[in-house]
Amino acid sequence: MKFYRDLYVGESVRNPARIRKKLKRYARLNHVWLIVYAAENRRLEICHCMILQQYYYKANPPYVVGMAGSWEEASQIVCRIAEEAVRKTGRADLVSYLFAEDAEER
Repeated sequence: MKFYRDLYVGESVRNPARIRKKLKRYARLNHVWLIVYAAENRRLEICHCMILQQYYYKANPPYVVGMAGSWEEASQIVCRIAEEAVRKTGRADLVSYLFAEDAEER
């Protein structure tokens, strides 16, 4: 499982480093929602971390961009990412905004 360099973390997430370790071991967590990059669709998706228990995600680990304590908080984080993208680039292309910084540093 890969994590975004500047991981977006919701206010209700108490210990993101601990949750990150548990997610890498595919532990079952009831209170964590993730914002993941869906490469096949080139978009961000919000999903509950229990979906990672499926075999597909063990064979194809997701790229986690953010984590939150509820679906509402995760959607607020996506809105925050969209606002940042529009403010800095003038467009609402979230994926290009998030991964353009990584491409520039390489």
